[in-house]
Amino acid sequence: MPEVSRIAAATVAAVASGASLNEQIPQALATLGVGSRQRAALQDTIYGTLRWGVRLDAMLGRLLTQPDTAPALRALLQVGLYRLFYGNLPAHTVVNLLVEAAPPSRKGFVNAVLRNALRRREALEALADATASTRLSYPLWWVDAVTSAYGADAEAALTAGNQHPPFTLRVNVRRMPVSDYLTWLEDAGIAARHLGGEAVRLKKPMPVDDLPGFADGLVSVQDWAAQWSADLLDARPGQRVLDACAAPGGKAAHLAERLDLDLLALEVDPARLHRARDTFTRLGLDVRTRCGDAAAPDTWWDSKPFDRILVDLPCSGSGVVRRHPDIKWLRQPGDVAGFAAQQRRILDALWPLLAPGGRLLMVTCSIFPEENRQQAQDFARRHANARPVALDHPALRDGQALPSSDHDGFFYAAFVKVPAGG
Repeated sequence: MPEVSRIAAATVAAVASGASLNEQIPQALATLGVGSRQRAALQDTIYGTLRWGVRLDAMLGRLLTQPDTAPALRALLQVGLYRLFYGNLPAHTVVNLLVEAAPPSRKGFVNAVLRNALRRREALEALADATASTRLSYPLWWVDAVTSAYGADAEAALTAGNQHPPFTLRVNVRRMPVSDYLTWLEDAGIAARHLGGEAVRLKKPMPVDDLPGFADGLVSVQDWAAQWSADLLDARPGQRVLDACAAPGGKAAHLAERLDLDLLALEVDPARLHRARDTFTRLGLDVRTRCGDAAAPDTWWDSKPFDRILVDLPCSGSGVVRRHPDIKWLRQPGDVAGFAAQQRRILDALWPLLAPGGRLLMVTCSIFPEENRQQAQDFARRHANARPVALDHPALRDGQALPSSDHDGFFYAAFVKVPAGG
């Protein structure tokens, strides 16, 4: 068990130095190489420490007399505080495990810091509760941006971003009705409920390989809010449709499951495009794919206009931070403006590809207005022939859905191309 803390600390330290959690998690699990119980404990420790990192750092700052503590040791202490204050093991067990995980020369130091944390827990909690940033465990600039944008709704959205994400499926209705799949789950003793459309939420997450019908292409894992794109694009059978920035392929697959379309899935990253192709194959879908840059259509477009364009724009990922808690560590305030500039290039490059009367749907998994509402407003100002479409969806307010217990944070905006002289 000390291996869980040791590997978790190494992973946290790697993220703190700029590494992506998507890259680090497979390495961490491979290093552990033991049974499923410890793998679950490792994942919980890594995700939990990163999720509550800002709060843990505030406490650690009060405990450490040496602010220049080595990053690896600091990460180990962060893991220790997470396991002490958020885990299920007895405190003495956690301290013993962390001491075992520490380097020989630092065992006494780790023991002293963690036992001091236990003695001073009430004061440390009060310290962490003193500001919204440390109480909610987000960088101050992040809290300020969300509070400025959403006022009284900000805290609920930030709080939701610290919860375990819902485990939601999308039923492949080309192969099976949602009602039949729900019955199958019930017969298998798996508690679930229908959220709407093709979305089914399981009460408890489970390995995808254990999901009934997953290997046979009957179901996929996809957040409910991400599934709304299939409705909001308003595609019709036979239309020529582009899914730009398509990987990992969930939105394109959803469209293909619903309708017979002339569908092209475009992705600039070859490795991510390969993942999307694997998804289409597993689901038994015939979707054309192309490796290309959405911001440079001259390199891949055949000059035939599209009736519908779905563009899942690059963004901060602030709406899916509970699934990717490393975002809190990796994002900087200036990154949002950088993503917004990249979004502008893609939107302006794709707009000429849309047929008159066609619809472009802009999607992000962000809650920052600069990437969302402001981007959509600026796009409409730049293009006189882009008519914004009012999106009729109960969970959207001005196109924005904040994270909730049932879905992640997503933004949608739709535009119809006004024909010349229209």
